[in-house]
Amino acid sequence: MSHKYIALEGNIGSGKTTLSTKLAETLDARLILEEFKENPFLPLFYENPSRYAFSLEMAFLADRYHQLQQYIANDLFQTITLADYSIYKSLIFAQNNLKDQELVLYKNLFEIIARSLKQPDLVIYFNRPISTLLTHIKKRNRPYEQNIKPEYLSDIQSHYTQLFKQNDKIPVVVLEADNYDFLNSDEDFKHLQDIMFQNFSPGLNFL
Repeated sequence: MSHKYIALEGNIGSGKTTLSTKLAETLDARLILEEFKENPFLPLFYENPSRYAFSLEMAFLADRYHQLQQYIANDLFQTITLADYSIYKSLIFAQNNLKDQELVLYKNLFEIIARSLKQPDLVIYFNRPISTLLTHIKKRNRPYEQNIKPEYLSDIQSHYTQLFKQNDKIPVVVLEADNYDFLNSDEDFKHLQDIMFQNFSPGLNFL
């Protein structure tokens, strides 16, 4: 397999964590799950975005950096490493949540951090309609997420698209995830595994 480090990406409620866990169990892969529950600013941000946005994004950036640096840099023997996010998630959410000088400062720090991390060999992006994301968010019933607006999810989706269009170094596979049932269909789940074993050109690849 040519891809040693694969990141599964997607909007809030896209199902990437559940799929990452199932794939890691099936492939005996090292699993990196984002430790979002440890971020004390997350519930505060949903209550008062303008006040806590910068603190939230800086805390996430620091946590993601330390986690990825620890697992990716020091693991020389694991066949596959699967993560349910990439470091670029930090930039995407910051572009959506920060403005003016805070965003300028954040981008400067992000560029320094991103350059020091190993990049994924492949990113698989699970694209879903906003209505599906809202259904998933409601179903998993995290209290601080229940007031997320469709417009917020749509903006995040747009930032993902914009970033991927600018990327010319990492292969990004965009899957219309509502066309599959990866959790309940063996055929669809096998198809997802097959994608992970394929070689793709850098930039966007639509399936």
